[in-house]
Amino acid sequence: MTLFADGVTAGVAGPPPVREGRGMDPVFVLVHSPSVGPSTWTAVADRLPGSVVPDLTRVADAGPPFWPAVAEPVRLAIATAPADAPVVLVPHSNAGLFLPSIVAAAPRPVAAVVFVDASLPERDGPSPVADADGLAFLRVRVGPDGRLPPWTHWFDEADVAPMFPDAGTRKVIEDEQPRLPLSYYEQRLPVPDSWDARPCAYLKFSEPYDADAADAAARGWPVDVIPGEHLHQVVDPDAVAAAIRRLAAKLVA
Repeated sequence: MTLFADGVTAGVAGPPPVREGRGMDPVFVLVHSPSVGPSTWTAVADRLPGSVVPDLTRVADAGPPFWPAVAEPVRLAIATAPADAPVVLVPHSNAGLFLPSIVAAAPRPVAAVVFVDASLPERDGPSPVADADGLAFLRVRVGPDGRLPPWTHWFDEADVAPMFPDAGTRKVIEDEQPRLPLSYYEQRLPVPDSWDARPCAYLKFSEPYDADAADAAARGWPVDVIPGEHLHQVVDPDAVAAAIRRLAAKLVA
């Protein structure tokens, strides 16, 4: 993997190949949750030639409103894609809530979106990043500086350990976790009209995202399931990359 100066990580295989008579393969823009870092997508990016991974770890220092600080690195990532390649956005976790803002800021049309164990934006009106119960859970964990501990420190070890395939992977991912301010979770994100006027699909891993997968199915989107924990893309990147390709193929002609 290489990290561009603008905070975009590129898959080692370079630009996507051109298929004779079919135009260019999609460029997958893998969007990690701002609660973690780009290494949550590294292994999948290595298996999706030409994919890019925007680095959103600086969002923690942006200050409210936070959504422009999420949308801008993704905009830059899209700008690196070959002009004729369809762009497929692939958000994970609460990055899904930022998709309307990301689509609105994109420098060119987005061909499709594949949500991966992700929160879905509201159908109408702004999307809260955390509901009342979630905010109550977070407020008792805020430090004197107004920031939360790194994401994996919120939970019991019995819940965290199964998300990682080995200690080395866990260390890489935990070392790059930002400490987000509580205000990040208190925000309500804009939902511009027609952000989803493009094909969308959903890939579910974990039980907490059952309702989002059901919502996706109710919207008429293709839904696939790979049972696992919330960071299953670091546990079985081969299966996850294959599922993303399969869903994207249903969305992009």
